[in-house]
Amino acid sequence: MPRVKRGTIHIKKRRNLLKKVKGFKWGRKKLIRLAKTASVKAGVHAYVDRRLKKRTRRALWQTKISAFVKDYGLSYSKFMGLLKKAEIIVDRKILADMAVNNKQALAKLVAKVQTTDKK
Repeated sequence: MPRVKRGTIHIKKRRNLLKKVKGFKWGRKKLIRLAKTASVKAGVHAYVDRRLKKRTRRALWQTKISAFVKDYGLSYSKFMGLLKKAEIIVDRKILADMAVNNKQALAKLVAKVQTTDKK
């Protein structure tokens, strides 16, 4: 069996790892043993924080919608219930964007929902 020299692969792995941990503090940016664990931990935190980001964004959307709808005498939960009753399917991200950038359109939507509630 021929001899396999793996020096180039070892160096490539190390180089890629050090690229990944560039900017980390202390020895975690230059010492392989510390860099490996730092990289794994960073990946775990990135995974968890992507989920947390979704959670916090949704809370922000709800707050924006609630603040807009309060001017029309509705609460957030009542407004969302009326939307479902009127069979209007618009997600919270779009509603929050409308509350900030397109107030007239959302005001028309609120008026339409309120009129369908009174029927």
